[in-house]
Amino acid sequence: MAWSSLNKGSKYHAKKVTVDGIKFDSKREAARWQELKLMEKAGEISNLQRQVRFELTPTFKKPGERTERASTYTADFVYTENGETVVEDSKGFRTETYKLKRKLMIDKYGIWIRETR
Repeated sequence: MAWSSLNKGSKYHAKKVTVDGIKFDSKREAARWQELKLMEKAGEISNLQRQVRFELTPTFKKPGERTERASTYTADFVYTENGETVVEDSKGFRTETYKLKRKLMIDKYGIWIRETR
């Protein structure tokens, strides 16, 4: 396991790291990835994916107006556990934007985000 810093970090003091050649936004996220990889190897979960994007609102344009881009939520991890799809986010801090996107995920997809700390 090779850890290395990529930059100064974010305004929430998360330090970007690279683990086994994969870039992560925080040490917490990198550590969780390693846990999930072990769980997948043990057969506890399957179909493990990183940085999965969900569209929350589509792109739209009012005639003669500017275009509003789609809004999205990017999950840290998505995997299957006991036949169910799990959307997971490694959270150190819940921003107001995240709280809104979490509610939109429930409304649009019926998905409750599993938060790990």
